[in-house]
Amino acid sequence: MALQHHTTLIARKTVGPVYDWRNGALAKVVRAKLLEAALRPTRQRVSLASLLFVAGDRHVTVEHLYNEARALGMPLSRATVYNTLHQFVATGILREIALYGSKAWYDTRTGSHCHYYDEDKSLLFDMPTDVAKKLELTAPEGAEIVGVDVIVRLRSVAPEID
Repeated sequence: MALQHHTTLIARKTVGPVYDWRNGALAKVVRAKLLEAALRPTRQRVSLASLLFVAGDRHVTVEHLYNEARALGMPLSRATVYNTLHQFVATGILREIALYGSKAWYDTRTGSHCHYYDEDKSLLFDMPTDVAKKLELTAPEGAEIVGVDVIVRLRSVAPEID
């Protein structure tokens, strides 16, 4: 009786989306955006910029973006995320919003605009209307107003008990 040798092929199943940081359609758009900002489109920059700019205006912290990148299997450290966000701020493609103490948020919408900050949910989001236009501000002599940024802090109210 001859022994039969069976070779079992085990197919590797890819978990989550596969991200092509070099040749994918999104990567090409992001690479062009980085080159326009005079940033070399490294794997880390392209990966993080893709997360930031794929879905319109976003507000993230280093921790939010790091967790999102890790969930997608991107091999990035927290320090890389932090440094990359600061590079994006320095070139003007991202805006940093310092929020009470050491908490910093990063906004993909770089122009002057107003925000709500929900303290209960630790969530920063744009106001639907720009209240800054209604403030009637005047600059001191010899200066001009280049932007107005308003952050309104919110907290849930307890329902009244009768």
